[in-house]
Amino acid sequence: MPPSLEDDCDECMPEYALHRSPMTVAVSALPFILTFLVVAFVVSHRLFPILSGPHGKAHHDGVRLPNSTSLNSLRPNARSVASIIFSTNFALSAVLVELILCEISNTVNRATRTLALKITLPSLLFLLIVATPALEIHSVISRAGLNIGGEKKGRRRVAWVLEVCGLAAWLAGFWYLGRGLLGSYLHEESYVHDHTFSEGCLERIGIIGISLMASLAGFAAISSLWQTFGVKYRPVTESDIARKQAGIQATNDMLMTKESRLRAVERKLSDNPQQGFMGRVVGSIRGNPDVQERNTLQLEIQGLETMRHTLQNSMTVLQNRRQSQLRSHTAHGRLINMVSYVFAIYCAYRILATTVTTLRRFSSPNANFSSSDPINNVLALLAKHWDPTIDRVAWSRTISFLLSGVMLLLSFNSVLQTFFLFARVVPGLLYHTKTNFALIISQIAATYVISSALLLRSNLPPEMKSKIGDALGAPLEPGFTERWFEGWFLTASATTMLGLWVGKRLKGREWDDDGDGGDGDVEMGKRS
Repeated sequence: MPPSLEDDCDECMPEYALHRSPMTVAVSALPFILTFLVVAFVVSHRLFPILSGPHGKAHHDGVRLPNSTSLNSLRPNARSVASIIFSTNFALSAVLVELILCEISNTVNRATRTLALKITLPSLLFLLIVATPALEIHSVISRAGLNIGGEKKGRRRVAWVLEVCGLAAWLAGFWYLGRGLLGSYLHEESYVHDHTFSEGCLERIGIIGISLMASLAGFAAISSLWQTFGVKYRPVTESDIARKQAGIQATNDMLMTKESRLRAVERKLSDNPQQGFMGRVVGSIRGNPDVQERNTLQLEIQGLETMRHTLQNSMTVLQNRRQSQLRSHTAHGRLINMVSYVFAIYCAYRILATTVTTLRRFSSPNANFSSSDPINNVLALLAKHWDPTIDRVAWSRTISFLLSGVMLLLSFNSVLQTFFLFARVVPGLLYHTKTNFALIISQIAATYVISSALLLRSNLPPEMKSKIGDALGAPLEPGFTERWFEGWFLTASATTMLGLWVGKRLKGREWDDDGDGGDGDVEMGKRS
C-alpha cells in the first residue's frame, strides 16, 4: 500500500492502524528509540558530572567529611541510581516532545505512536512522582545522619519510618493539589468527564511546572536587573583567587587533622567500652573526657565544613567575575554586555507590565499580559501569518510561558551569582541544594515539557487538539493558568527583591563583594 493511502487509512480505520505487524512497529519506532538512547547517553556522560561533580569529589583532596550525603558522597550504587534517573528523565522528556510533534504533524504510523506514548508517559510520571522524590528524601534524611543501610538497627528503623512518612506526605500533598485545592479551576468547561489516573497526574504536574517556571522566571528577572544595574564589582585579580584557594587548602588541612583525631578517639571508645550499668552512670556524672573530645571534634568539623563551602562559593564567584571582566575588553564581551543590558530592560518591562495587568484585573477580569507583550505579539503574528486560522491571543499566552524558559537560560549566570549571594546569609542553603541539584534540574526539565505540552494542547485548532488530546488528555483552562503563572511570577520577583534588600541592609558592603575575612578566619583557626 502506498504511504499516502496508508496514512489515510490511519485516520479512517483506527482499528487497522492499531494492529500492524510487530516488525512494522519496531522499524517505525527506531527514531524514538534512538532519541532516547542518544539523549540518555549525552546527559549521563556530559551533563550529570557537571551538575553533581565527578565521582569522589566530596573527598576534596583526600578529605572525606563525616555524614556527608550529597550525591557525590553516597555509596557508588546510589550515585548510579541518581545518574540513571537523571538521564532517563531527560531522555523520556525528549521522546515526549518528539511524540507530540508527530501527533500534530501525523508522521510515524499511529500504532507506533500509541505504543510509545503508553510506555513514555507512565514511565515519566513514575519517575517524577515517585522515584525522584524518594531519592531526594533519602538524601535529605541521610544528611541528618540516618541511613537505611546503617549498622545500628534502631537508626535504620527511624530512617525507614522517616523516608516512608516523607514520601507519603509528598504523595498526599501532590494528590490534594488537584483534588481539593485547585480542582475546580484547572479545566475548560467543555472538559467535564471523569479523568483517568494518568490525566490526574498530568494536570498536577502541569500546574506544578507552571508554578515552578513562573517562580524561576521571576527570580531570573530580578537577578538580571540586580547583576546588570544594581551592583558594581571591584576588579578581581589572580592574587585574589590565589588567596581564596589558599584559604580552602588551609581548611582542608584542618579538616584532615580533625578527622584523623576523631577517628582515633572513636577507636579508643570502641576498644574500651564502659562496662555495666554503674559504670555508665558514673561516667555520665563525672564526664568521659574521650566522649567530650569526640563531641567537640564533631562540632569543629561541622563548622569547618560550612567554612569550606562558603570559601568555595566565594572562589567560584571570583572566578566568574574574573572571566567576565577579561571578556568585557573583547568585541565578543562587549556584544554580550549589550545583550545583557537589553535583556535586563525587557525583564524590567515584563515585571512592570505584569504588575499593571494584575491590578487591572480588579476592574477588567479579561485583561492579560501576554496580549500586550511586544515579543509575544511579534511571535504570535508570525504564527498567525503561517496559519490565519489560529487564535493569536491563545498563542501569545503559550509563547509567554515558553519565553519563561528562555529567560531562565539567558540569565543563568545572573541567577547563579544571586543564588551565591543568598548562600552567604544561609551557608547551608547551597550545600543542601547541591545534594540533589542534578535530580532537581531533571525534574524542572520534565515538568516544563509536560506543562508546555498541556498549554499547547489547550491552544491548538480542534482537529489537532483531538490528536494531542489522545496523548495528554486533560487540557488546562487558559485563563486560570495565565493568572496562576503571573501570580507566582510576581510573588517570586517580590520575594527576591525583598531578600536582596534585607541582605544588603544586614551585610552592607560584604553583600556585594567578596572580602578576605574568611581567609583570615582560616589562618586564625590554623594558628590556634
